[in-house]
Amino acid sequence: MNLSFFDQFSSPSLLGIPLILISMLFPALLLPSLDNRWITNRLSTLQLWFINLVTKQLMMPLDKKGHKWALILTSLMIFLLLINLLGLLPYTFTPTTQLSMNLALAFPLWLATLLTGLRNQPSASLGHLLPEGTPTPLIPALILIETTSLLIRPLALGVRLTANLTAGHLLIQLISTATTALFSTMPMISLLTFLVLFLLTILEVAVAMIQAYVFVLLLSLYLQ
Repeated sequence: MNLSFFDQFSSPSLLGIPLILISMLFPALLLPSLDNRWITNRLSTLQLWFINLVTKQLMMPLDKKGHKWALILTSLMIFLLLINLLGLLPYTFTPTTQLSMNLALAFPLWLATLLTGLRNQPSASLGHLLPEGTPTPLIPALILIETTSLLIRPLALGVRLTANLTAGHLLIQLISTATTALFSTMPMISLLTFLVLFLLTILEVAVAMIQAYVFVLLLSLYLQ
């Protein structure tokens, strides 16, 4: 019984071929395509307005040199957002519940921000490892602590995204199972659990959007 709850997080396969790549490429079909017309349909206009809004929010704290990251950070935000929302549909698979995929996204981007800081501002980047005015006996311990916190950033990014989405999916499955099991014996209790399930689904939609934004926002803060 417990294993069946976690079966939804296993990568689907067809004839022994993993289908996770198809589930990762499918959100690209929902993005607006290039068009020569000045005015497109309402859906494309809404999507472009949302992308413009997200880009402004992400790039506002950065200087002009950091605006070179606008394309990759905005693309990552839209990619994670669409994958998280599509994963809430029935009979679908959410690739962002896989820790390996989230770490594969977090580690290279975190390393790129770290190397960019060391290349452009080496003194300031290394200065973050030792706060100003630190007593001499505490210098080795603080350097070790700050270095450890710096190195676990990509792990924290991946684990945060995985844990939040996994917990939400498990709660939805547990409550939906209880709703169907109680429907024949205690319909009033089943109705209450269905109401809880409805509210939890709305909350999970918000969590899917917020986690995608937080993932990219933390990367932009690391870049800053």
